[in-house]
Amino acid sequence: MNSQYPSGHLGGLLRTARAYPRRAPLTVTYVCLLLIGHAWVGYGLSAERAAALLGHLSTNLDNLHDHPVTALLGSVLFFDGSLTDVISLGFVGTFITLGLGVCCFLAWVERRWGKPRAVAVLLGGHVAATLLTAVVVTVALRHGWYPAAVRQASDYGVSYGAQTVMAVGTLALPRRRRLPWAVFVLAWPLGGAEWPGPLPDFTTVGHLLAAVLGFGLVTVPSTARGCGPVPDGASTSTSPAVEAERSSAD
Repeated sequence: MNSQYPSGHLGGLLRTARAYPRRAPLTVTYVCLLLIGHAWVGYGLSAERAAALLGHLSTNLDNLHDHPVTALLGSVLFFDGSLTDVISLGFVGTFITLGLGVCCFLAWVERRWGKPRAVAVLLGGHVAATLLTAVVVTVALRHGWYPAAVRQASDYGVSYGAQTVMAVGTLALPRRRRLPWAVFVLAWPLGGAEWPGPLPDFTTVGHLLAAVLGFGLVTVPSTARGCGPVPDGASTSTSPAVEAERSSAD
C-alpha cells in the first residue's frame, strides 16, 4: 500500500521534517548537544555542581577576564530556559531561542550558506554580542546604572547567537513579512526586561545588540543577494515554516 502525506500545511510540515536531518545535519547535531547538555545539568548533576559549572561558564565580566575562551565557547553549549514548564516565560524563551532561532533559522542558514558560514553567524553573533555587552556593562558600572553584583551575574546560553541568526533569517521570509518579523526580533527581549536605571538589564541589552548585528549582516549586499525566499521547485531549502506554507499553496 502506497502511503501519501496529507495535503496542506500538515503535509508540508511532514515533508520538511522528513528531509530536515539530511538538509541541516549540523543544526541537528547542535540541537542534540544542547539537549544533552540541558539534561546533564538538570538531571545528571547535583544542584551544587550544576550551579558551579554554569557559574564557571557564565560570560560575566569576571569570567571574561579570568578565562574568556572557556566562558565564551562553553556557554554556547547550553541554553537557559525550560522544556517542561509550558506556561512559564522560560518556556517561551526556549521556544524562541531553541525552536525558532536554532531549529528553524540556523537550519535555513546552514542550507543556504553552508556549514562554515552557519557556524560563523551563530558563534560570531554570540561572541560579538557578549563582548559588546561587556563593554556596556563596564560603562554602566562606572556610572552606577547597574549594581556591582552584575560582575558575577549568571549569563550563559546560546540565546545571543540565536538572536543573531533570527535577525539574519529575515531574508528567509517573503518581503511583506520581513518588517513584522524584524519588529518581533527586537521586541521580544523587551517583554521581560528590567530597568535598574536608564538601560535595561544587561541580558536585554545583549539580545538587542545581537539582533542589530544580524540585521547589519542582512544589509550587506553580498549577504542579501540571492537569499530571498526560494522559487517553487528550487532545490535550496528555506526555513521549515516557509517551506510548509509554500507546499500548502501548491
